[in-house]
Amino acid sequence: MNGEQMDIEAYAALYTGRTKVLRLLFIAEQCGNQSMQLEALRMAYDEIRKGEDSHLYRQVVQKIDAGLGPHYELDHSWADAIDRRAEQRKEKLENELNSYKTNLIKESIRMGYNDFGDFYYAHGQIGDAFKNYVRTRDYCTTSKHIIQMCLNVILASIELGQFMHVSNYVSKAEQTPDSLDPITVAKLRCAAGLAHLEAKKYKLAARKFLETGPELGNNYSEVIAPQDVATYGGLCALASFDRTELKNKVIDNISFRNFLELVPEVRELINDFYASRYATCLDYLENLKHNLLLDIHLHDHVEPLYTQIRHKAIIQYTHPFISVDLPTMASAFKTTVAGLQKELEALITDNQIQARIDSHNKILYARHADQRNATFQRALQTGVEFEREVRAMLRRANLIKHDHNQRGSRKL
Repeated sequence: MNGEQMDIEAYAALYTGRTKVLRLLFIAEQCGNQSMQLEALRMAYDEIRKGEDSHLYRQVVQKIDAGLGPHYELDHSWADAIDRRAEQRKEKLENELNSYKTNLIKESIRMGYNDFGDFYYAHGQIGDAFKNYVRTRDYCTTSKHIIQMCLNVILASIELGQFMHVSNYVSKAEQTPDSLDPITVAKLRCAAGLAHLEAKKYKLAARKFLETGPELGNNYSEVIAPQDVATYGGLCALASFDRTELKNKVIDNISFRNFLELVPEVRELINDFYASRYATCLDYLENLKHNLLLDIHLHDHVEPLYTQIRHKAIIQYTHPFISVDLPTMASAFKTTVAGLQKELEALITDNQIQARIDSHNKILYARHADQRNATFQRALQTGVEFEREVRAMLRRANLIKHDHNQRGSRKL
């Protein structure tokens, strides 16, 4: 995969913490450009040295495989020092937590489990971090504590790829609206959007990203950047919204426009799609594709999203016309006539386009309803209904006339 268009340094600067390292490692694994791989690994190495995850540090050194010179070889003394400090810190946290449990101080126990969660998260033991964050749930005494617990569990769940937990804890956090400030609401919207994206529920994902407020800013850089909100939300909306929704919820959405300004290519892509400038729209999509395939959350969804967007564009293109010249349409969609014909056949078979193809003359004919026949059918149906109603009225009038009224027997 060629990813020469990506500015790795600018990309990495959007993130902090573990997601920065994991995204850089993902780029190194996915791209086929050796210099780009080494650049990503170099930045990952430098970032890990700021933290305490010696296990991930050793993995990165192994991946570098002496490709960056002596400065990026395994520093045994640093890794061993980190491990020693980790053992000492763990022992101290265990003693403190046991003391809190003995004294039955709820708030202290909550903080003890929280500190353990932070400790495990910092050392890359995300499963153990998740368990300890969840354990704080029974010791939360205020809404603020519940929100903090939910955000911690969501953070660990995203890294573990457990997006069902993400959805559950977003819902739990949203059930305490009195403690939700605008920044927290924006974080929860993003987390819910990622969960829906992972489940391939693109319409629901689009709605969540579109509802994300500008308060998000760089406040959730340990998970997602504002540029991601624009890209994920814009592509999911293009793939799943109809024209009216696209206009009302995306193009005219002042709040989301702030995100789109950060990624002009996505903004122009959406505007071109709505304005039926499909050739330019497809150009933007093609230019974005290399970078999107290097995105840790989006890479699995690029092909299905692109397919849905293309199919929607084809449907929109054919909708206003009685007949369409296939060579002209193929030119607009930058494909061959044979390739376009296959796409149209699939859409017709799937009942998404009401049309038939003249394969000899290479023309698509729309199947419009026979208005005259439909009018006759409606008139006949009206006549049948009128006759049925008149018969019912006459039957009732005769029953009344001959006093054939049945009265219910009186119970004693």
